[in-house]
Order: sequence, then structure tokens, then C-alpha cells
Amino acid sequence: MYRDNYIKALRTEMLEMVAEQLTPVAIRYGYSDVPLETTIKWRPQVLVLGGYSSGKSTLINEFLGAEIQATGQAPTDDSFTIITYDDSLPPDEPIKVTESRDGKFLLNDSEYPFETLKKHGQRFAAHFRLKKVNSPFLKNLALIDTPGMLDSITERDRGYNYQEVIGDLAQIADLVLVLFDPHKAGTVREIHTSLRETLPSRTFEDRVLFVLNRIDECASMIDLLRVYGTLCWNLSQITGRKDIPMIHLSYSLKKGREISKDQEMSYLRYLENQRDVLKLAVLQAPRYRLDNLAAFVETHGERLAHFLEALISYRKRARKFGFKNFLVAFLCCLALGSAVFMITMTAPPLAGTDLIIKGVIAGGAVIAGLLAWALSLRRFFYKRFLKKALKNTSSLTALFNQTRKDNWEAVRDAVIRYLRNTEGKFSLRDVRNDFSVVWQVYERGSKEIREALKELEGLSIEEETEFFKARLNLDDQGNPRGVTA
Repeated sequence: MYRDNYIKALRTEMLEMVAEQLTPVAIRYGYSDVPLETTIKWRPQVLVLGGYSSGKSTLINEFLGAEIQATGQAPTDDSFTIITYDDSLPPDEPIKVTESRDGKFLLNDSEYPFETLKKHGQRFAAHFRLKKVNSPFLKNLALIDTPGMLDSITERDRGYNYQEVIGDLAQIADLVLVLFDPHKAGTVREIHTSLRETLPSRTFEDRVLFVLNRIDECASMIDLLRVYGTLCWNLSQITGRKDIPMIHLSYSLKKGREISKDQEMSYLRYLENQRDVLKLAVLQAPRYRLDNLAAFVETHGERLAHFLEALISYRKRARKFGFKNFLVAFLCCLALGSAVFMITMTAPPLAGTDLIIKGVIAGGAVIAGLLAWALSLRRFFYKRFLKKALKNTSSLTALFNQTRKDNWEAVRDAVIRYLRNTEGKFSLRDVRNDFSVVWQVYERGSKEIREALKELEGLSIEEETEFFKARLNLDDQGNPRGVTA
């Protein structure tokens, strides 16, 4: 109980940090269209990916303990389905779908973290849904079932950008399962794109679990080893990793029991524990939630700081350019005034006029020149300066390591968009103040939370109790200090 309360307090602290300090800045500068906390305020989520024949729905049904998702050899469901818990029914009720909602509801209900997916359009909304299920498996997490990945270009014409949707969901998920079947061990084109491009850019490597599913369709242990080796080779080529990633093995327990009498399939009984290991790994998703939230704060804090750093650099250069431009214009106007004065000294009929009148005429020429510069030439030269800066925005920031390069790739378009929308005219002081707030969150906020998480590691049960009581300010009876039971 103390652990749950302490973790809940940490989670609340991080959400408040994002909502009060990062989100206002992100919205103000167009870094994000919706509050940043939108995608992290809900429960832990597990995203399930794979080819249409990889057994995603079957695996999900076995996790849930009921036939919730349609199954079959051919593509049976081309929707993204959010499967979450419904605790309104008594525990002894059969496991079933208690409520279904369509994509329009799901995308517009602020309770759920999917508002950012509106950008994918109506075709996507028509293939997005919610199911509430009274399965105990879902008490602490939600599952996201996805359309099977395809290989044919014509079949991939879904009417929305599939990889972009996968990337957005992976970004908010705490765990990503990628399923393969023995017949297409990593060769489907959309899987290749997801593993090579989409997932590495939108989530962290340690959040992705690889699963070789339907191993009961391997005719023998030798056949399984051949398929396993093929998948290892394909993954090493796709991901570019030198080490072989951990690959979980799974199959339908019901089907496995039906063929258990086959001598060639007797190897399955030795792999039953693999299914339990996979299920336990999925159930651990809530434990990763805090660490993922800390990573979320760090990532967006660092990227937003980099974003503001580029704006500060631009305003400094614009000021310097404006000063130099004014100085050149002023000197040119002085030269013009001097030339006019010399003309009045020699050219009739002004040569015989009073010296004061000549000075007034020369001064008028200087003022006229400055007005011409202020009303037209200054704007012309500034537009050229802005256009040049937009073409070479990378020069606004130092990219001295890969982390900064990756962050810049993530924010560069937003920087360009903001400079265009504002025409580069904004308050340098305001940007500096916002940068200070964001940098403080990045430098101190998330690191303090990570230190708190590290303190939890290795504590005994007795030490945990005392630790949580101290952090939650509770007395020996578990009551808030200063409050009697």
C-alpha cells in the first residue's frame, strides 16, 4: 500500500511538472498542439504489433481469458483497438466486452490520451475503437491491438499513414510487443519499416520485446531452431544491432494441448514456461511507467530547451543584423546629407542662401533617407535575412554530438514553423525566461525523480515500509503526521 501511494505521489508530481511548467511553453511556441500531459496521464499501455498472420489476437485473447478479438488465418480486423479494464461488474461475472466506443468518441474524450491522433484524419478514426473488458489481466494496464502489417503495396493503401500512427502509439506506450510467425520471420515489408525507422525514432530500444509466436506450427524442434535462427538473422540485419535481441517464444496453449500426443511436437511441453515469462513481462509494464514518465520529462525538456535555444540564437543574430543594417544606413544617409550640403554650397540658386538653410536642407536629406530605409529598405533586407536563416536553420544551434543532432531533427520543423508564423519577431527576454524554466525542469526535476526511483532498488520489505513512511510523512500507525486516526 505504501509503495503504491508513494509511486502515485511521484507520478502526480511529474504530471504537475509537465502541466505547469512544460506545457504552457510548448503550446505558446507551437512545439505541441495539445497539452504534453495528454499522452501520459492515462494508465500504462502495451502496444501489440505484427503481421496479419502472427497471432496477435489469439495471444491477446489468452491473456484476457476470453475470446475478445476475432481470430483467423486471413486478415480479420483492420482496426486499432484499445482494450481497457471495466471494474463495474462483479468478480464472478464471465469475462466479456462490457462496452464499445468508436474512434470519434475516443479521439475527443479528454479522459484518454489519444487527442494527438486526430491529425490522421477520418479514415483513421473509422478504424479506431475502444473495448472495455472485465478481465483481471487489465487491472493495471491497457492493450492496444493493431491491424496486421502487410507486404503488398496495394494492400498497404489504408487511407492513412500507418507508420505515423504506429509511431505515435509507440511513443505513449510503456511496452511494445512485435510478433512474428514461423512462415514470415521478419520478412514483411511494413515490419521492416517499423523496426528500421519508426520504432527507433519514437521509442526506446528497451521497451520493445520480440516474440516468435505460433511455434506449434513448427513440425519439429529442428524446424523451430531453423525458424529461430532465420528470425535472429533478419532482426540483426533490420535493426543493425550486433547482439542478438532476446526473442520470446509463444504458442496457443489450447492448440498445443491438442497436438501434444504427436511425438514430433513433444518439444512444446518444455517451452510452456516461455509463455509464462512473456505474460509476466507484459504485466511488468506498470513498473516501467514511472521510468518512462521520467524519460518523457527529460526528452521533452531537452528538446524544448533546444527549440528555445535556436530561437534565442536567431533573435541575437537578428538584433546584430539590425544594428549593422542601421549603422550602414545611417552612414549612407550622412554621406547623402554631406553631398546635398556640398551641392547647396556650389549649385545656384542655393549657393547664395543662408548657411542655416543649407544645413536644414542637408538634414532633411538625411531624415528622408532614414525614413526610406525604415519604411522599405529595412524590411526588404530583413526579409532576405529571415529567408537565409530559414534555409540554414541548423546554423542556429551547435550540433556537437549525436544527442543534439537527434533533438534537432525532432524540433527543426517546429522552429521553422514558428519563425515563419512570427516572421522572426518575438521577445528575446520572454524566450530567455521560458528557456530558464524549461532547463530547470530538465536539469533538476526529472533527475530528482530518478534518484527517488533508485532509492527503491534493493530495499527489503522492512526498509521499504520505513522509507515510504518517511517520504509520505506518515507516523508509525500509517497516518499523516499531525493527524490522529
